[in-house]
Amino acid sequence: MSIDFATFLSIVPFVTDVRKPVLIRGRHGIGKSEVVYSFAKKAGLPVVERRASQMTEGDLLGLPDNRDCEIAGKKATTWNAPDWLVLACTQPVVLFLDEVDRATTEVRQGIFELTDSRKINGWNLHPDTLIFAAVNGGEHGSQYQVGEMDPAELDRWTTFDLDPTVEDWLAWAKDNIDNTVFDFINQNRNHLEHSADYEPNKVYPSRRSWKRFKDCLVKAKLLDKASPTIYNLAVAFVGFEAAVAFNDFIANYKRQVTVEDILDNGKVLATKDFGITDHNALIEKIILSGRITTTLGEASLKNLADYWQTLPSEVAMKLFTELGKQNVTQSITFHKTVASNGVKNGDFLVKLLTGKN
Repeated sequence: MSIDFATFLSIVPFVTDVRKPVLIRGRHGIGKSEVVYSFAKKAGLPVVERRASQMTEGDLLGLPDNRDCEIAGKKATTWNAPDWLVLACTQPVVLFLDEVDRATTEVRQGIFELTDSRKINGWNLHPDTLIFAAVNGGEHGSQYQVGEMDPAELDRWTTFDLDPTVEDWLAWAKDNIDNTVFDFINQNRNHLEHSADYEPNKVYPSRRSWKRFKDCLVKAKLLDKASPTIYNLAVAFVGFEAAVAFNDFIANYKRQVTVEDILDNGKVLATKDFGITDHNALIEKIILSGRITTTLGEASLKNLADYWQTLPSEVAMKLFTELGKQNVTQSITFHKTVASNGVKNGDFLVKLLTGKN
């Protein structure tokens, strides 16, 4: 069974609190590495990352020391541990081993001891060091050139299959993605990533490719208007279908309504031609902006009431429910707020619930 990122981040501390290793499985480009770094930042720990797919036995165990070593009068070999292992053993870190299912059998066998006994080749991990790994295997493994993990190997991990929601990405994207790309995905969620079978050699969008595409557009200052350059770049990053949709979206982007347009400027008329999808997207932006978690001023509450009373019932209930979750006091105040048409929100809510005036 798969879980989303929000659920994963809420339950994984129960595993790390007892210092058990965590294995994250999921499709490429969904943000497995991002979620590890997000966890580490929240835990106040640096990340020591190694690609297991690029490691040899020497990278795992270290190399022989050329100094003479004798034990009971007999010559012996002593080893210099690799830098990542010294760090993980001498200070608390998040040890992140990526692409474990693409590593050689010898390296994977060596990782057994790390995951089972928290030591390797005589070096013991720091008591507060946490082990994470990420792989593409599991349910989607047949789509990738990866090695299967046998029962004994899997038994040493606490395994989570991640299938993040669009809301997971939007929550991350509000602080990491340009508004234009954010708004496009918010209103065209089917283009965030490909979920069906993959045709060989065809470019498809992923959460990672949208981030890379955004970085390119921002650096080149290309987000002002649609152009052949944007289209051609989009094809290269996210594939043909997403590129066509994104270029059309950019061409009409000036018609987008912002959170500030509604809450600060009361531009409710700008939404008069909106369908349910458009309203849903704008409500999502309002929720993710964090504005409704703070105390809104009287004018902003009235502007929100004016907009709320124009919404289709299901969208209106979504916003009202979210208000109650995020700020109970403000939800009560909003319930009492009177819109510009003279209708109190509480009376409008009764009409929504009962269908009666």
